Amino acid sequence: MGEPPPTIADVARKAGVSKGLVSFALNDRPGVASDTRARILEVAREMGWTPSLRARALSTGRSFACGLVIGRSTDVIAADPFFHSFIAGIEDEFSVSGQVLVLAAATPGRQEAETYRGLAADKRVDGVILTDLRAGDPRLRLVDGLGLAAVTLGVPDVDSRHSSVSVDDGAGIRAAVRHLAHLGHRRVAHVAGPDSMLHARARRIAFQEEAAGSGLTSICVETDFSAASGAAATETLIGGDTPPSAIVYSNDHMAIAGLGVARRRGLSVPDDLSVTGFDDTELGRYVNPSLTSVATDAREWGRVAARTLLAAIAGEAPKQVRLAEPSLTVRESTGPAPTEYRGGRRDR
Repeated sequence: MGEPPPTIADVARKAGVSKGLVSFALNDRPGVASDTRARILEVAREMGWTPSLRARALSTGRSFACGLVIGRSTDVIAADPFFHSFIAGIEDEFSVSGQVLVLAAATPGRQEAETYRGLAADKRVDGVILTDLRAGDPRLRLVDGLGLAAVTLGVPDVDSRHSSVSVDDGAGIRAAVRHLAHLGHRRVAHVAGPDSMLHARARRIAFQEEAAGSGLTSICVETDFSAASGAAATETLIGGDTPPSAIVYSNDHMAIAGLGVARRRGLSVPDDLSVTGFDDTELGRYVNPSLTSVATDAREWGRVAARTLLAAIAGEAPKQVRLAEPSLTVRESTGPAPTEYRGGRRDR
Protein backbone atom coordinates (compact mmCIF):
# COMPACT_ATOMS: atom_id res chain seq x y z
CA MET A 1 0.00 0.00 0.00
CA GLY A 2 1.11 3.55 -0.67
CA GLU A 3 1.91 6.23 1.86
CA PRO A 4 -1.12 7.74 3.66
CA PRO A 5 -2.04 11.24 2.52
CA PRO A 6 -0.50 14.07 4.56
CA THR A 7 -2.56 15.66 7.31
CA ILE A 8 -2.73 19.17 8.74
CA ALA A 9 -0.53 17.90 11.56
CA ASP A 10 2.11 16.85 9.02
CA VAL A 11 2.00 20.26 7.36
CA ALA A 12 2.27 21.99 10.75
CA ARG A 13 5.25 19.87 11.75
CA LYS A 14 7.17 20.60 8.56
CA ALA A 15 6.29 24.31 8.59
CA GLY A 16 7.24 24.61 12.27
CA VAL A 17 3.89 26.07 13.36
CA SER A 18 0.82 24.92 15.27
CA LYS A 19 -2.06 22.96 13.74
CA GLY A 20 -4.34 25.87 14.58
CA LEU A 21 -2.20 28.31 12.62
CA VAL A 22 -2.15 25.93 9.65
CA SER A 23 -5.93 25.69 9.80
CA PHE A 24 -6.26 29.47 9.89
CA ALA A 25 -3.89 29.86 6.94
CA LEU A 26 -5.53 27.17 4.83
CA ASN A 27 -9.01 28.52 5.57
CA ASP A 28 -7.97 32.11 4.66
CA ARG A 29 -8.84 33.44 8.11
CA PRO A 30 -7.38 36.68 9.47
CA GLY A 31 -4.62 36.67 12.07
CA VAL A 32 -1.89 35.00 10.00
CA ALA A 33 1.03 37.09 8.77
CA SER A 34 1.28 37.13 4.99
CA ASP A 35 4.79 35.61 4.92
CA THR A 36 3.71 32.86 7.33
CA ARG A 37 0.64 32.11 5.25
CA ALA A 38 2.78 31.92 2.11
CA ARG A 39 5.23 29.53 3.83
CA ILE A 40 2.42 27.26 5.05
CA LEU A 41 0.82 27.15 1.60
CA GLU A 42 4.17 26.35 0.00
CA VAL A 43 4.78 23.49 2.45
CA ALA A 44 1.27 22.16 1.81
CA ARG A 45 1.89 22.31 -1.94
CA GLU A 46 5.22 20.50 -1.63
CA MET A 47 3.66 17.75 0.50
CA GLY A 48 0.70 17.31 -1.82
CA TRP A 49 -1.83 18.13 0.90
CA THR A 50 -5.38 18.75 -0.32
CA PRO A 51 -8.31 19.88 1.82
CA SER A 52 -11.76 18.35 2.16
CA LEU A 53 -13.75 20.98 0.29
CA ARG A 54 -17.16 19.68 1.41
CA ALA A 55 -16.21 19.69 5.10
CA ARG A 56 -14.78 23.21 4.88
CA ALA A 57 -17.81 24.55 3.04
CA LEU A 58 -20.21 23.07 5.60
CA SER A 59 -18.22 24.43 8.55
CA THR A 60 -17.69 27.95 7.19
CA GLY A 61 -20.73 28.64 5.00
CA ARG A 62 -18.47 29.52 2.09
CA SER A 63 -18.39 28.11 -1.42
CA PHE A 64 -14.58 28.01 -1.66
CA ALA A 65 -14.88 29.03 -5.30
CA CYS A 66 -13.72 32.21 -7.03
CA GLY A 67 -14.83 33.60 -10.36
CA LEU A 68 -12.86 34.88 -13.33
CA VAL A 69 -15.09 36.41 -16.00
CA ILE A 70 -13.15 37.44 -19.10
CA GLY A 71 -14.91 39.98 -21.29
CA ARG A 72 -13.37 38.93 -24.59
CA SER A 73 -14.33 36.52 -27.33
CA THR A 74 -13.47 32.89 -26.70
CA ASP A 75 -11.30 32.92 -29.85
CA VAL A 76 -9.12 35.70 -28.43
CA ILE A 77 -8.89 33.96 -25.04
CA ALA A 78 -7.94 30.65 -26.65
CA ALA A 79 -5.19 32.26 -28.74
CA ASP A 80 -3.69 34.62 -26.15
CA PRO A 81 -0.96 32.87 -24.12
CA PHE A 82 -1.19 35.53 -21.39
CA PHE A 83 -4.45 34.07 -20.11
CA HIS A 84 -3.08 30.52 -20.12
CA SER A 85 -0.15 31.54 -17.91
CA PHE A 86 -2.27 33.82 -15.73
CA ILE A 87 -4.81 31.06 -15.04
CA ALA A 88 -1.97 28.63 -14.28
CA GLY A 89 -0.71 31.09 -11.66
CA ILE A 90 -4.15 31.28 -10.06
CA GLU A 91 -4.32 27.51 -9.93
CA ASP A 92 -0.86 27.38 -8.29
CA GLU A 93 -2.42 29.12 -5.27
CA PHE A 94 -5.90 27.64 -5.35
CA SER A 95 -4.63 24.05 -5.59
CA VAL A 96 -3.35 24.17 -2.00
CA SER A 97 -5.91 26.52 -0.46
CA GLY A 98 -8.85 24.41 -1.60
CA GLN A 99 -10.37 27.04 -3.88
CA VAL A 100 -12.07 26.16 -7.13
CA LEU A 101 -11.70 28.52 -10.10
CA VAL A 102 -14.93 29.21 -11.96
CA LEU A 103 -14.03 30.53 -15.42
CA ALA A 104 -16.45 32.22 -17.80
CA ALA A 105 -16.21 34.27 -20.99
CA ALA A 106 -18.90 36.87 -21.59
CA THR A 107 -19.58 39.77 -23.92
CA PRO A 108 -19.07 43.06 -22.04
CA GLY A 109 -22.40 44.61 -21.09
CA ARG A 110 -25.66 42.91 -20.19
CA GLN A 111 -24.42 39.34 -20.70
CA GLU A 112 -21.39 40.04 -18.54
CA ALA A 113 -23.51 41.56 -15.75
CA GLU A 114 -25.83 38.56 -15.80
CA THR A 115 -22.82 36.25 -15.54
CA TYR A 116 -21.67 38.00 -12.36
CA ARG A 117 -25.19 37.87 -10.93
CA GLY A 118 -25.32 34.17 -11.69
CA LEU A 119 -22.02 33.57 -9.90
CA ALA A 120 -23.22 35.48 -6.84
CA ALA A 121 -26.54 33.62 -6.69
CA ASP A 122 -26.70 31.10 -3.85
CA LYS A 123 -23.07 31.94 -2.99
CA ARG A 124 -21.63 30.04 -5.93
CA VAL A 125 -18.40 32.07 -5.53
CA ASP A 126 -16.84 33.97 -2.63
CA GLY A 127 -15.05 36.53 -4.79
CA VAL A 128 -13.99 37.50 -8.29
CA ILE A 129 -10.93 38.74 -10.18
CA LEU A 130 -11.72 41.67 -12.49
CA THR A 131 -9.55 41.80 -15.62
CA ASP A 132 -9.35 44.29 -18.51
CA LEU A 133 -10.48 47.32 -16.50
CA ARG A 134 -12.43 49.89 -18.49
CA ALA A 135 -13.03 53.61 -18.15
CA GLY A 136 -15.53 54.17 -15.31
CA ASP A 137 -15.85 50.40 -15.04
CA PRO A 138 -19.46 49.54 -14.06
CA ARG A 139 -18.40 46.13 -12.74
CA LEU A 140 -17.01 47.73 -9.57
CA ARG A 141 -20.45 48.94 -8.51
CA LEU A 142 -21.99 45.68 -9.68
CA VAL A 143 -19.82 43.40 -7.53
CA ASP A 144 -20.25 45.77 -4.58
CA GLY A 145 -24.01 45.43 -4.90
CA LEU A 146 -23.70 41.64 -5.13
CA GLY A 147 -21.62 41.52 -1.95
CA LEU A 148 -18.65 39.86 -3.63
CA ALA A 149 -15.05 40.26 -2.58
CA ALA A 150 -12.94 41.34 -5.54
CA VAL A 151 -9.45 42.19 -6.73
CA THR A 152 -8.78 44.22 -9.86
CA LEU A 153 -5.95 43.71 -12.32
CA GLY A 154 -4.80 47.28 -12.63
CA VAL A 155 -5.88 50.38 -10.74
CA PRO A 156 -9.38 51.64 -11.63
CA ASP A 157 -9.87 55.24 -12.78
CA VAL A 158 -12.76 55.62 -10.32
CA ASP A 159 -13.00 55.15 -6.55
CA SER A 160 -12.76 51.50 -5.55
CA ARG A 161 -12.92 49.73 -2.21
CA HIS A 162 -11.17 46.67 -3.61
CA SER A 163 -7.55 45.56 -3.64
CA SER A 164 -5.62 45.81 -6.90
CA VAL A 165 -2.63 44.09 -8.46
CA SER A 166 -0.94 46.13 -11.17
CA VAL A 167 2.15 46.70 -13.27
CA ASP A 168 3.33 49.81 -15.09
CA ASP A 169 2.21 48.83 -18.61
CA GLY A 170 3.74 51.99 -20.01
CA ALA A 171 7.26 51.20 -18.77
CA GLY A 172 7.71 48.31 -21.21
CA ILE A 173 6.33 50.26 -24.16
CA ARG A 174 8.58 53.21 -23.39
CA ALA A 175 11.58 50.86 -23.28
CA ALA A 176 10.62 49.45 -26.69
CA VAL A 177 10.35 52.93 -28.25
CA ARG A 178 13.69 54.02 -26.75
CA HIS A 179 15.29 50.86 -28.13
CA LEU A 180 13.98 51.59 -31.62
CA ALA A 181 15.02 55.24 -31.45
CA HIS A 182 18.53 54.14 -30.43
CA LEU A 183 18.59 51.92 -33.55
CA GLY A 184 17.88 54.97 -35.71
CA HIS A 185 14.17 54.45 -36.44
CA ARG A 186 12.36 57.74 -37.09
CA ARG A 187 8.90 56.54 -38.22
CA VAL A 188 7.26 54.06 -35.85
CA ALA A 189 3.77 52.63 -35.36
CA HIS A 190 1.84 51.10 -32.47
CA VAL A 191 -0.70 48.32 -32.99
CA ALA A 192 -2.75 48.93 -29.86
CA GLY A 193 -5.54 47.16 -28.02
CA PRO A 194 -9.04 48.61 -27.49
CA ASP A 195 -8.82 52.13 -26.10
CA SER A 196 -11.78 51.31 -23.84
CA MET A 197 -9.43 49.08 -21.79
CA LEU A 198 -7.31 51.03 -19.32
CA HIS A 199 -4.13 48.98 -19.82
CA ALA A 200 -4.37 49.25 -23.62
CA ARG A 201 -4.90 53.01 -23.29
CA ALA A 202 -1.92 53.29 -20.93
CA ARG A 203 0.30 51.51 -23.44
CA ARG A 204 -0.91 53.71 -26.29
CA ILE A 205 -0.33 56.92 -24.32
CA ALA A 206 3.14 55.75 -23.24
CA PHE A 207 3.99 54.99 -26.88
CA GLN A 208 2.85 58.40 -28.09
CA GLU A 209 4.60 60.31 -25.31
CA GLU A 210 7.89 58.43 -25.69
CA ALA A 211 7.82 58.74 -29.48
CA ALA A 212 7.17 62.48 -29.25
CA GLY A 213 9.91 62.89 -26.65
CA SER A 214 12.36 61.07 -28.93
CA GLY A 215 11.41 63.20 -31.93
CA LEU A 216 9.83 60.30 -33.83
CA THR A 217 6.91 60.35 -36.26
CA SER A 218 4.29 57.94 -34.94
CA ILE A 219 0.92 56.43 -35.76
CA CYS A 220 -1.42 54.19 -33.74
CA VAL A 221 -3.91 51.61 -34.98
CA GLU A 222 -6.55 50.28 -32.57
CA THR A 223 -7.41 46.56 -32.57
CA ASP A 224 -9.28 44.02 -30.42
CA PHE A 225 -6.02 42.29 -29.36
CA SER A 226 -6.64 39.35 -31.74
CA ALA A 227 -4.03 37.98 -34.14
CA ALA A 228 -6.41 38.62 -37.05
CA SER A 229 -6.78 42.30 -36.18
CA GLY A 230 -3.02 42.58 -35.68
CA ALA A 231 -2.46 41.13 -39.14
CA ALA A 232 -5.01 43.52 -40.67
CA ALA A 233 -3.39 46.51 -38.95
CA THR A 234 0.00 45.44 -40.28
CA GLU A 235 -1.36 45.22 -43.84
CA THR A 236 -2.69 48.76 -43.51
CA LEU A 237 0.53 50.15 -42.08
CA ILE A 238 3.04 48.62 -44.48
CA GLY A 239 0.75 49.15 -47.48
CA GLY A 240 0.51 52.92 -46.94
CA ASP A 241 2.40 55.68 -48.72
CA THR A 242 4.72 56.27 -45.76
CA PRO A 243 5.05 52.92 -43.97
CA PRO A 244 6.85 52.78 -40.61
CA SER A 245 10.25 51.19 -40.26
CA ALA A 246 9.24 49.66 -36.91
CA ILE A 247 5.99 48.48 -35.30
CA VAL A 248 5.39 48.15 -31.55
CA TYR A 249 2.60 45.62 -30.90
CA SER A 250 0.52 45.45 -27.72
CA ASN A 251 0.84 41.68 -27.41
CA ASP A 252 2.97 38.89 -28.81
CA HIS A 253 0.47 37.03 -30.94
CA MET A 254 -0.42 40.23 -32.86
CA ALA A 255 3.33 40.78 -33.32
CA ILE A 256 3.83 37.23 -34.62
CA ALA A 257 0.89 37.65 -37.00
CA GLY A 258 2.34 40.96 -38.17
CA LEU A 259 5.74 39.37 -38.68
CA GLY A 260 4.12 36.78 -40.96
CA VAL A 261 2.28 39.47 -42.95
CA ALA A 262 5.48 41.44 -43.45
CA ARG A 263 7.38 38.43 -44.73
CA ARG A 264 4.59 37.46 -47.12
CA ARG A 265 4.75 41.01 -48.49
CA GLY A 266 8.44 40.47 -49.25
CA LEU A 267 9.85 42.44 -46.30
CA SER A 268 12.77 41.15 -44.30
CA VAL A 269 12.51 41.38 -40.51
CA PRO A 270 14.48 43.18 -39.18
CA ASP A 271 16.32 44.48 -42.29
CA ASP A 272 13.22 46.18 -43.72
CA LEU A 273 10.94 46.28 -40.68
CA SER A 274 11.60 45.94 -36.95
CA VAL A 275 8.93 44.33 -34.75
CA THR A 276 8.39 44.26 -30.97
CA GLY A 277 5.78 42.39 -28.94
CA PHE A 278 4.44 42.46 -25.39
CA ASP A 279 4.26 39.64 -22.77
CA ASP A 280 7.37 37.72 -23.94
CA THR A 281 5.44 34.50 -24.48
CA GLU A 282 7.28 31.24 -25.07
CA LEU A 283 6.30 31.00 -28.74
CA GLY A 284 7.89 34.36 -29.51
CA ARG A 285 11.26 32.99 -28.50
CA TYR A 286 11.14 30.27 -31.16
CA VAL A 287 9.72 32.02 -34.23
CA ASN A 288 12.17 33.09 -36.92
CA PRO A 289 13.36 35.74 -36.30
CA SER A 290 12.93 35.47 -32.53
CA LEU A 291 10.73 38.22 -31.14
CA THR A 292 11.95 41.25 -29.22
CA SER A 293 9.28 41.62 -26.55
CA VAL A 294 8.33 43.30 -23.28
CA ALA A 295 8.72 40.65 -20.57
CA THR A 296 5.99 40.28 -17.96
CA ASP A 297 5.41 37.36 -15.60
CA ALA A 298 1.77 36.45 -16.21
CA ARG A 299 1.96 33.36 -14.01
CA GLU A 300 3.27 35.37 -11.05
CA TRP A 301 0.55 37.93 -11.68
CA GLY A 302 -1.98 35.11 -11.37
CA ARG A 303 -0.43 33.86 -8.13
CA VAL A 304 -0.40 37.33 -6.57
CA ALA A 305 -3.96 38.07 -7.72
CA ALA A 306 -5.16 34.79 -6.18
CA ARG A 307 -3.39 35.47 -2.87
CA THR A 308 -4.73 39.02 -2.79
CA LEU A 309 -8.27 37.85 -3.44
CA LEU A 310 -8.04 35.20 -0.71
CA ALA A 311 -6.87 37.92 1.69
CA ALA A 312 -9.89 40.06 0.73
CA ILE A 313 -12.24 37.11 1.28
CA ALA A 314 -10.64 36.62 4.71
CA GLY A 315 -11.55 40.20 5.59
CA GLU A 316 -8.16 41.86 5.32
CA ALA A 317 -8.01 45.57 4.48
CA PRO A 318 -7.76 46.49 0.77
CA LYS A 319 -4.23 46.93 -0.57
CA GLN A 320 -2.61 48.02 -3.80
CA VAL A 321 0.06 45.56 -4.91
CA ARG A 322 2.55 46.77 -7.49
CA LEU A 323 4.51 44.13 -9.40
CA ALA A 324 7.97 44.62 -10.84
CA GLU A 325 8.20 46.84 -13.91
CA PRO A 326 8.20 45.01 -17.25
CA SER A 327 11.52 44.94 -19.09
CA LEU A 328 12.42 44.69 -22.75
CA THR A 329 14.03 41.45 -23.94
CA VAL A 330 15.91 42.19 -27.16
CA ARG A 331 16.10 39.42 -29.76
CA GLU A 332 16.39 39.14 -33.54
CA SER A 333 13.23 40.95 -34.72
CA THR A 334 14.69 44.44 -34.19
CA GLY A 335 17.66 45.99 -35.94
CA PRO A 336 19.04 49.26 -37.33
CA ALA A 337 16.61 51.36 -39.33
CA PRO A 338 16.70 51.02 -43.13
CA THR A 339 17.95 54.11 -44.93
CA GLU A 340 16.19 54.08 -48.28
CA TYR A 341 13.70 52.33 -50.57
CA ARG A 342 14.82 50.30 -53.55
CA GLY A 343 12.36 48.56 -55.82
CA GLY A 344 9.57 48.56 -53.22
CA ARG A 345 11.90 47.21 -50.52
CA ARG A 346 13.81 49.10 -47.90
CA ASP A 347 17.56 48.73 -47.97
CA ARG A 348 19.89 49.36 -45.07
